[in-house]
Amino acid sequence: MEATNKIALVTGAGSGIGRAAALALQAAGFSVVLAGRRGTEVAKTAAMAAASGGAMLPVATDVSQPDSVKELFARTREAFGRLDVLFNNAGINVPAIPMDELTAEQWNSVVGINLTGSFLCAQEAMRMMKSQTPKGGRIINNGSISAYTPRPNSAPYTCTKHAITGLTKCISLDGRPHDIACSQIDIGNAATELTERMTTGVLQADGSKKPEPRMDLKHVADAVVFMANLPLEANVMFMTVMATKMPFAGRG
Repeated sequence: MEATNKIALVTGAGSGIGRAAALALQAAGFSVVLAGRRGTEVAKTAAMAAASGGAMLPVATDVSQPDSVKELFARTREAFGRLDVLFNNAGINVPAIPMDELTAEQWNSVVGINLTGSFLCAQEAMRMMKSQTPKGGRIINNGSISAYTPRPNSAPYTCTKHAITGLTKCISLDGRPHDIACSQIDIGNAATELTERMTTGVLQADGSKKPEPRMDLKHVADAVVFMANLPLEANVMFMTVMATKMPFAGRG
């Protein structure tokens, strides 16, 4: 527990990885802004906070909408005056169906949240981090194993996650003169509601269906806290945290 009086903002904080990371950051001494589309769920996350940790501020936010993102960062500035860490975590997927059966609406919905949303939040965070005193901060993007290797029938999700890697590199480069570090955490098979189906079997590249191992969310949350607590002179630019026996190396 190194960080005290530091401010973190977590998107997608109403469930899964975002909720676990937000609670871990708060327990580690960060004050945390909780962003999520479902206001009731980010409020639930705030209610789970450790008594001895930092403050929690839930803000209902649609990261795909520029005005909503601007309001989120205005609320952050008003409440805390600065931002030290952004965890760009919000993301969605669509059902695994053949690429030629996808609708434009399905494609746009995934791109809007996963990629445009990450860009909009990073843009506002960089503006805030460049102007605050002391300046600088850290942006952590949620990449995914899919930033490297796709699953069958996953074009929208995989394309956005490959793009997140490009965004990470651009933030790292453009933020360098302003003491803004950028990290990417690539997560494989964390135990959340979204991966529950993996315990009974998911489609593999060879056409078979097989169950896949998952790992406890705590390991992901601990990794985010480690990255967030690094001094700005040091950076974990890419970290892969995955269930050891999941199919990744050699997938396909």
